[in-house]
Amino acid sequence: MSEPSWLTLARRYRGVAEIPGKATAPVISRWLRSLKAWWSDDETPWCGVFVAAVMQEAGYERPKHWYRAKAWADYGSALSGPEKGCIVVYDRRGGGHVGFVTGVDAAGRIFTLGGNQANKVSEVPFERSRVLAYRWPPGASYPTAQLPLIAAAGVQSSNNEA
Repeated sequence: MSEPSWLTLARRYRGVAEIPGKATAPVISRWLRSLKAWWSDDETPWCGVFVAAVMQEAGYERPKHWYRAKAWADYGSALSGPEKGCIVVYDRRGGGHVGFVTGVDAAGRIFTLGGNQANKVSEVPFERSRVLAYRWPPGASYPTAQLPLIAAAGVQSSNNEA
């Protein structure tokens, strides 16, 4: 397996972005309906929505409070370090953030494919010091893919996930 099926699915959504104002991006709106969310706008933090929608599409269960980033810290099995495709939960001022690990750089930062990163689905580096948990989905085969080293000279670490 070169990468987990859910990570391949997640990559298809790269570039999906919020629509400023009252309108909501059609893809995000579809995710919210599919997950039976009680809200319908992309102004509410939606990183958990992205992870939940991808995992649901890939055929995996999700935590009861999938919309809360930090709820993913108890999902599936704990990993001792980052693995390609694992779910990573970060701490941030005012809450948390969640996404999928895609690689690391020479500085040790964790590249994460996630939703609501600068208001879109993107792949950006995060400081390892922010990590709360690395998780592997219940019932999924354990990782066999090598965690890639990503060249990231001059790329700033994420600080916009709310």
